[in-house]
Amino acid sequence: MTLNVLWILVGIALVLWGADRLTDGAVAVAEQMRVPQIVIGLTVVAMGTSMPEFCVSLVSALKGTPDLAVGNIVGSDIFNTLLIVGVSALTAPMAILKNTVRKDIPFSLVASAVLLIMCLDGEIGRGDAAVLFVLFLTFMYMTIKEAGTEKAGGDSDRKKPQAAWLSAVWIVVGLACLIGGSNLFVEGATGVAASLGVSEAVIGLTIVAGGTSLPELATSVVSARKGNSGIAVGNVLGSNVFNILAILGVTGMITPMKLRGITMTDLSMLVVSVILLWLFSFTRYRIERWEGAVLTAVFVGYMCYLV
Repeated sequence: MTLNVLWILVGIALVLWGADRLTDGAVAVAEQMRVPQIVIGLTVVAMGTSMPEFCVSLVSALKGTPDLAVGNIVGSDIFNTLLIVGVSALTAPMAILKNTVRKDIPFSLVASAVLLIMCLDGEIGRGDAAVLFVLFLTFMYMTIKEAGTEKAGGDSDRKKPQAAWLSAVWIVVGLACLIGGSNLFVEGATGVAASLGVSEAVIGLTIVAGGTSLPELATSVVSARKGNSGIAVGNVLGSNVFNILAILGVTGMITPMKLRGITMTDLSMLVVSVILLWLFSFTRYRIERWEGAVLTAVFVGYMCYLV
C-alpha cells in the first residue's frame, strides 16, 4: 500500500514536470517555424497542459484498465467544471467572456452529451472514438479560424526562441518523463484500488483525476486573484473538450474500451456540471461567490457519493 502511494506521488510529479518540459520544447520549435503565437497557444500549449490526462488514460487503456482511463477523463472534467471554477469563484467573482458562453460551454456540453450517449452500450469502440476525434478537429478549426480573425499581427513582441538543440532535449526529456511517470502512476493507482477494495473506476474518478488536474486548479485560482478569470474559465472548458474529444478519441481508436465501473450516474454528473456552469454564466456573464459555493458543494456531494 505504502509503495503504491509512493508510485502515485512520483508518477504524478514526473507526469506534470514532463508535460511542462514537453510544452516548452514544442513551443520553442513552433516559434522557430514562425507559427503565429495565437495558434501556438490554442494548439501546442493547450495540448501540452492536457498531456498528463492523455498519457495516463492511454497507458491505462493499453494496460487493460479502461475504467481508469475513462474515469480519469470524466473525473478530470467534473473536477475542472465544479471544483476549479467553484473555488476560483469563491476566491473572487469571475467575469465570463461572451464567447465562452456562446461557444465554449455549449461545445463542452455537446461533447459531454455525445460521450454519455456513446457509453450507453458500455463500450467506446473505434467508430465512437473516430466520431469524437472528428468533433475535436471541428472544434479546433472553429477556434483557430475565429482567433485568426480576431487577432492579426500580434507577433511583433515575439521573444527570441531558444536553441534548437535545447528544444529537442526538452521534448525528449518531457516525453520520457510522461511515459515513465504515467506507467508508475497507473501501477500505483491500480495497486491502491486493489488494497482498498474499491473499483478502478472510483480511483480514476477521484485520485487520478484530481492529480492530473492540479495544475489547472492552481493556475485558475491565481488567475481569479489577478482578475483574469475569464481566460481561466475558457482554458478550463477548452481542456474539458480536449479531454473528451481528443484524448478519448485517440485512445479509443488505438484500443477500444469496455466500461465496467463507469456508470450513467458519473456520465450524467459530467453533463449536469456543464449545464450548471452554463446557467450561472448567463447571470450578467459573471459567476458570483454564492454560485461558486454551489458548484463546490455539488462536487463535494459527488465525491461523498463515490466513496
